[in-house]
Amino acid sequence: MKKSEIKMSKDLYEYILSVSLREDKVLEELREETGKDPNAIMQIPPEQGQFMALIVKMLGAKKVLEIGTYTGYSTLCFALALPKNGRVITCDLNPDWASLGQRFWQKAGVESKIDLRIGLALDSLNNLLKDGQESSFDFVFIDADKINYDRYYEKALELLRPGGIIVIDNVLLFGSVVDRSTLNADLKARISDADILAMQTLNKKIKRDVRVDVSLLPMADGLTLVRKI
Repeated sequence: MKKSEIKMSKDLYEYILSVSLREDKVLEELREETGKDPNAIMQIPPEQGQFMALIVKMLGAKKVLEIGTYTGYSTLCFALALPKNGRVITCDLNPDWASLGQRFWQKAGVESKIDLRIGLALDSLNNLLKDGQESSFDFVFIDADKINYDRYYEKALELLRPGGIIVIDNVLLFGSVVDRSTLNADLKARISDADILAMQTLNKKIKRDVRVDVSLLPMADGLTLVRKI
């Protein structure tokens, strides 16, 4: 058997969590509360949050940009990982989802580190560029509507400092980038052919992009890590 052929069984997944996951109590509470939402499939798993928080710490990051807040679990991961003078700017269109997260940000004592911007993400990103924040972010997380991923990626590169990291979520779209028939009924209703094409196109583009170093990890629903050269 090749290492690439190892399958992620439920038992193996639970073993991985048992020997590596260190989830803050408030993060666990937020994750459980989010699990009651009909859209909870959009929630990142805790090991992904821990992984991204580790990258933030390894970078010595002080400034994080998040495109797609949802209920703020990943936002909280970043805020907890940042130093006291660190800052997370997080963008979302839905104030109701974000308001759930705000309660837990406050409970964790990191609300002052978080700048929530409600509105179209592209508008928020353009406003950051107009404010002179080009090449100032250490880390960017993209986890929003897939149709605009390429636009978010380009704006993120402008806002990211050289040597900074972009993490792009859902780059495998539950396997549909290879075979749409693998999706169950619920996912077929959520993931359109246009979403799949947009992701396939971006994945190919990033592989050829000489502006960055890249690695795609089969964690969760697929994470692409990009380092700006």
